[in-house]
Amino acid sequence: MTDYQCPMCGVRSPVESFAWRCPRCHGPWDLDFTAAPVSLYSLAGRVGSLWRYEEALPLAAAEATGGGPGAVSLGEGRTPLVRLTGSVTAKLDFLMPTLSFKDRGAVMLAEFARRLKPRRVIADSSGNAGTSIAAYCARAGLDCTVYVPAATSPKKIEQIAAHGARLELVPGDREATARAARTAADEDGVFYASHVHNPYFLHGTKTYVYEIWEDLGGRLPEVLVLPAGNGTLLLGAHLAVEELHAHGLIGERPALVAVQTAAVAPLASAFHAGADDIIPAEAAPTLAEGIAIPAPPRARQILAAVRATGGTFHTVTEDQIRAAQLDLAARGLFVEPTGAACWAAIGAHGLGGRTTVVPLCGAGAKTGVAAGG
Repeated sequence: MTDYQCPMCGVRSPVESFAWRCPRCHGPWDLDFTAAPVSLYSLAGRVGSLWRYEEALPLAAAEATGGGPGAVSLGEGRTPLVRLTGSVTAKLDFLMPTLSFKDRGAVMLAEFARRLKPRRVIADSSGNAGTSIAAYCARAGLDCTVYVPAATSPKKIEQIAAHGARLELVPGDREATARAARTAADEDGVFYASHVHNPYFLHGTKTYVYEIWEDLGGRLPEVLVLPAGNGTLLLGAHLAVEELHAHGLIGERPALVAVQTAAVAPLASAFHAGADDIIPAEAAPTLAEGIAIPAPPRARQILAAVRATGGTFHTVTEDQIRAAQLDLAARGLFVEPTGAACWAAIGAHGLGGRTTVVPLCGAGAKTGVAAGG
């Protein structure tokens, strides 16, 4: 295994230490890891999960007991691309095992935790990440507790409980839930499966781009439109783009276009103000609960990633989210409101001119149809 490294102050820590954040500045960790190139022509016949890209992953499946099949997996990944317009294609990540893209990172955290053998695993979430962690911990035989806001969608709460995780319902917003989980994370023998602070999660979400690259025959679209709350999919996508470019496997980097809800948009506000960091926003009710993050810990990294690719930020209103969810459903694709936000941005901001891939991140069965305004 490699080391954690703080991107802000350079502090290092062995990954076996259970330290979930930098002890000096309390920021999230990066991973001191260099991916090896993945040969497009070697992928035929490989396992049908994200472990097929093991050269690019910090936890190679070969390190697991019994080789590749011994690694924790629910057959995640390999989600299809479906054309929506002449230039816009959707990647159907709501078809993952727990019905959201968070499975990409959760499988990495569960496999990592399985090797560390903690007393228990804890996670905090607005719903989807908690469900994924609960499911993959169940698969790995790990004791798991998930902290969620008390107002989380009942279907998501039910799904987490069904996987056998203990639930802690926290009064207040998403930030209050994170604070409660972080207090528990400081106990001895606890592995904090944080999809925000732990960089193994980002190395799982980067497989989203590796799959697009594979399915498009070794190329990427001109634009990747991505939701931005805590930025786990966006930062994973940026990791993959940089790796593929560094290895000469793509010629041009796609622009990363990030989407926030207008109700909670600290990243978009900072980006358009030319700032390197955010001023934390006020929590506000929004249909897109998965990206309603007033103070994302990786804000500086998210802003830098979007700028580095010549991308931008867009916001969408509640009415635009509702309309986008219904429009996708009319096309046969029923996703939750957060998952419809990127499609809403394409319609609202005219992003369809260049070749574009948009993620549909969570299934509509988790939330139902958004209520009218």
